[in-house]
Amino acid sequence: MSDSSTDEIKTVTIASHNPVKIQATRNGFRAMLGEDFRVTPVSVSSGVSDQPLSDEETLRGALNRMGRAAAIAPDADYWIGIEGGLEERAGELAAFAWVVVRSGVTTGKGRTASFFLPAQVAALVREGRELGEADDMVFGRENSKQENGAVGILTADVIDRMKLYEQAVILALIPFKNPRLYQQTSLGLPDS
Repeated sequence: MSDSSTDEIKTVTIASHNPVKIQATRNGFRAMLGEDFRVTPVSVSSGVSDQPLSDEETLRGALNRMGRAAAIAPDADYWIGIEGGLEERAGELAAFAWVVVRSGVTTGKGRTASFFLPAQVAALVREGRELGEADDMVFGRENSKQENGAVGILTADVIDRMKLYEQAVILALIPFKNPRLYQQTSLGLPDS
């Protein structure tokens, strides 16, 4: 690549400084759109609980993060928000994340697969702790949310947090890979 082509690299502003989310974004964009992007992290509030406890709240957090990233860096080509959340399902806690990507008038959304937390971790979350903190307490780790996360710990890294998020980034990029099929996608929450 010549020096003059560096000016042509598109920018992605991500609403996180978490290295796992940054790498998942970089990998997902490269895999889906076939080029390298400059990924720039910014710090923004999600506007939801520190530990979202519903699918709707988690999606709202990702939407808020993406929108606030766009407000901070309006000249970027893409903005992305990633929000991890939990939801009660028949007495168990399911873990997942939402990813929202916007460029121009197009917005794409993708959700990770879900998995269920062990009872000891779920009990700590129900007491008010964030999932990462609960994982660190139960598994004797430190800052696991910026490494392999609960899914990596529980699968012995067969699927780590980065791989889980990367797939959702790819799913959120479907409208950008197929623009004629997804013109002017709504920014709002799905209809109930």
